[in-house]
Amino acid sequence: MATITLGGNPVHSSGELPGIGSRLPDFRLTRSDLSDVSLADFKGKVLVLNIVPSLDTGVCAASARAFNTRIKETGGALVLTVSRDLPFAQRRFCEAEGIDAVITLSELRGRSFGEDYGVELVDGPMAGLLARAVVVADAAGRVAYVEQVPEIKQEPDYAKALAAVKAASAGY
Repeated sequence: MATITLGGNPVHSSGELPGIGSRLPDFRLTRSDLSDVSLADFKGKVLVLNIVPSLDTGVCAASARAFNTRIKETGGALVLTVSRDLPFAQRRFCEAEGIDAVITLSELRGRSFGEDYGVELVDGPMAGLLARAVVVADAAGRVAYVEQVPEIKQEPDYAKALAAVKAASAGY
């Protein structure tokens, strides 16, 4: 269980992020077209998992916009923004914001992602949503970088995440 804060008040997640060097846990998530995907659908790709509570908040929206712009510099890595928002809301957000380089994924049907990745919030006013975190995995599905953002209202460290993407990409 990780302790993070929301507005300075402690809240807890369901566990810990996957460790560096470990394999990403598989998942079943839903795209904005209502098709389900798993980790195997992204085999051979360097991945950035941008995990957020809800795209309907300012900081989550900012992180999706930032990754959308910056991932284009990496040459082939994919950003998967994961939340418990409905796929319809994720699609509306992307269309309204011009997000075209981020794949939004919802826990609509497969509700184990938050638990498997240790990011489900278990208490506080946002209990049931996902904590803000970033996980970068290389093309073999091994974790290269993790960031459990310590304050939910804080954006992740984009520079460190993208440096991990470049390092993971260089290995292949």
